[in-house]
Amino acid sequence: MRARRDHHASAGQRGRSSARWRGGAVVVVAAAALTLTAGTLPASAAGVYGVTATIKVGTQPAGLAVDTAAGTVYVANAAAGTVSVINEATSTVTATIGVGTEPAGVAVDPATGTVYVTNHSVGTVSVIDAATNTVTATIGVGNYPNGVAVDPSTHAAYVANGSSDTVSVINEGTNTVTATIAVGSIPRAVAIDPAAGTVYVLNSTDGTVSVIDEATNTVTSTIIVGTEPAEVAVDPSTHTAYVTNSTDGTVSVIDEATNTVTATITVGKEPTGVAVDPAGTVYVANESGGTVSVIDAATSTAIDTITVGTQPAGVAVDPSSQNAYVTNFGAGTVSVMGAAPAPPVPTVLTARIHVSPHHVFTLIARLAASGQAVSGQPVLFSTGHTQLCILDTNTRGMAICVLTVPQALLVEHDRYTVFARYLGNTSYLPSATLAATPWSAPPSMR
Repeated sequence: MRARRDHHASAGQRGRSSARWRGGAVVVVAAAALTLTAGTLPASAAGVYGVTATIKVGTQPAGLAVDTAAGTVYVANAAAGTVSVINEATSTVTATIGVGTEPAGVAVDPATGTVYVTNHSVGTVSVIDAATNTVTATIGVGNYPNGVAVDPSTHAAYVANGSSDTVSVINEGTNTVTATIAVGSIPRAVAIDPAAGTVYVLNSTDGTVSVIDEATNTVTSTIIVGTEPAEVAVDPSTHTAYVTNSTDGTVSVIDEATNTVTATITVGKEPTGVAVDPAGTVYVANESGGTVSVIDAATSTAIDTITVGTQPAGVAVDPSSQNAYVTNFGAGTVSVMGAAPAPPVPTVLTARIHVSPHHVFTLIARLAASGQAVSGQPVLFSTGHTQLCILDTNTRGMAICVLTVPQALLVEHDRYTVFARYLGNTSYLPSATLAATPWSAPPSMR
């Protein structure tokens, strides 16, 4: 995987000048003829993704990769010439490994515990033994290598050589280059569909993707995508590829069976890194916006935006934990993204009525989960036809609404019934209590 702005270009080719990689049930309260009940409303459709942790790594973190077998994340720190090793369970850096100059892309073969890191400025790949966190080999490839990907079924690594317009194929067993494949102009990123035996290489200057057959190491198709594509990722469960187009602010969706673009999705400003959770979510790092767009793969629509750090660059996903990781190039950090912690789901809605001598009615509802008050949740009080008031629960989980006689007249039209609805999750259990003071309708209401 690679997520960095390539700042080297061959003569006559365009290149970047920067160094960036870049919600019920029913509650009944009896008060003589007056009852207070709770009804069902739909759940909220608010976003559910967010940052769950921020981890400090090295300077200018760029590409990264996840070893799903070990629960480890490897981050290439471009300016530091190092790789940070993150323990997923604790979200802490457990090791820092020195590699070559300006490390850019990272890939992991979880079957062998081998990590490959492209050293952009020196045309090499560092091979790391994950068991010892040491560099065991350095392999010469093409000029200015960027992205790297590994096929765990064949144990072959593919490296995009930015200024050589080639892809180097590395045999893991021998740590040697066994083939060099000509592709498009300034290849920057690589992704593999192991089940299909296909490699996708993103050519940034051409605005194309080269499709390579692993069996023959030949280019079998070239797909036109958007302007200045930055990164490519593959969903092997659906055989779909996703390409970020940095200038267009879009993502191209490619059907691998036909090698055609079937959808174009608008995301944030200057999208760079992209990663796929086979469960159905695609994450896109928007470098200039400091955000990550969340795409629903089934509908090819952006469904949420997560604010992360400065200049987000690379993205990687652990399908087992469904956590996503993004490098913040300008902040020297990694943001951990996942389902945002949900507020406690109320299991009890308790309601009661207090009636003053002057027929002022105080309607009280309380929300609780496991005996604890749930605050900040809206409760609606209404008759069957008219809304009386809507209030958020306070720190004691209470929503309290006061009705004067004019409002109380509304109750008569609905047989003295008031509804209290919790505008949230519908899965709580109903409870009931009697009002403290029995009530009979005043003459004006008979």
